Amino acid sequence: MYFSMHRFSSGLFLNVRAALRTILPGCAVLLSIAAQHTTTAANWPQFRGPGALGVGDNSNLPDRWSTNENVAWKIEVPGRGWSSPIIWGDRVFITTVASDGDVEPPKKGLYFGGERREIPKAMQHWLVLCLDLKSGRELWRREAHQGEAPNQLHVKNTYASETPVTDGERVYAYFGNAGLFCYDMEGKKLWSTNWPPVKTRYGWGSAGSPVLHNGRLFIVNDNDEKSFAVALDAKTGNQLWRVERDEKSNWATPYVWQNEKRTELIVPGTKKVRSYDLDGHLLWEFGGMSTIVIPTPFSKFGLLYVCSGYVGDKVRPVFAIKPGASGDISLKPDETHSDFIAWYQPTAAPYNPSPLLYGDHFYVLFDFGFLSCHDARTGKQVYDKQRIRQETTSFTASPWAANDKLFALSEDGDTFVIQAGPEYRLLHKNSLDEMCMATPAIAGDRLLIRTLTKLYCFAKTK
Repeated sequence: MYFSMHRFSSGLFLNVRAALRTILPGCAVLLSIAAQHTTTAANWPQFRGPGALGVGDNSNLPDRWSTNENVAWKIEVPGRGWSSPIIWGDRVFITTVASDGDVEPPKKGLYFGGERREIPKAMQHWLVLCLDLKSGRELWRREAHQGEAPNQLHVKNTYASETPVTDGERVYAYFGNAGLFCYDMEGKKLWSTNWPPVKTRYGWGSAGSPVLHNGRLFIVNDNDEKSFAVALDAKTGNQLWRVERDEKSNWATPYVWQNEKRTELIVPGTKKVRSYDLDGHLLWEFGGMSTIVIPTPFSKFGLLYVCSGYVGDKVRPVFAIKPGASGDISLKPDETHSDFIAWYQPTAAPYNPSPLLYGDHFYVLFDFGFLSCHDARTGKQVYDKQRIRQETTSFTASPWAANDKLFALSEDGDTFVIQAGPEYRLLHKNSLDEMCMATPAIAGDRLLIRTLTKLYCFAKTK
């Protein structure tokens, strides 16, 4: 919920608060509380924003844009990176990696043959940028690391595909095999850490982002050598615990599930989806996922939603989990629910994009350009796959929602705007004419979209 005071500029708000503190000291407390809620409402601190839900609730968010329509600002982003921007207050943070040599341009679509056996020999520069949300002006830039590339990549991946995370005091930039770097909001480096470089499946590289909860930073590193999950003290970077995982390479971002019974760290995997308590002890697990796991879990209606949908598999499941489970809760053959699995759909999951829960509906954006809809509480199909456009196109970025509309950003840079609800209806298309794979971010009435070379900030113009 937004408070009416979020329409004030920060300077005006501070002046009013100072005046009222002089006139009526008790008002300062109320205004302080309002200011905290206002700041929280405009923050987008992690991949897919608050709760990893990908939902904005500002009525002034634009639903139409182009390279010259509703553009508040745009900047050229150096290097390459498919990480999402994050926002805290009036600051935008984004990561990228610039090379001293030539970089092969990515190709659109799902295909075989994107592996690259050679590790680039040119010097690489891992960068963290801080921008002003209102103007796009660069406030600071830090080179977190420089050196040769630690591993080869799939041609569509980058060395900056993990989205950073912030708690409003510090920014945590994770670059897979290059390290984890912590800065304060003014760009002062506080600490860094790293683990030995590891190989990923077919040399595709890494992509899973970190998550934060109550002063703890959680990272999952599923790879082809020695997979693990780790918790770090957010202030110091000290390791609190580490658990080895019986998994190979996955690319899913973990999720902190705060339910009616406890708080859990949810980590999807190919062999098992596992839940850990915040001290790293295994709570429950279940099998039945596809052979590659990418979508990020999330929760609503007291249920946890987990899925995986590698396009080459027959099983591409969506699970809705009830809280309070323990041990192995895998479904038996022919089961579609159990004491702790509210519902299960065996072939409903996407490959790359995370699903979207908006209103009462669970939407799935498929990589090849289809959208489906299920009842979020029961799993019952509301409508089957609907083709978004007749021409072949691919989708990697996760969809988002706002103001009774769904938004699906294709790799071509086209955002398809779809009416939310039980009937599929395509409203219009917004084009940026450049490849897009990063999931957008929302801050108040502003939408940020990263393309291959740029970062756009869109807002309704007068």
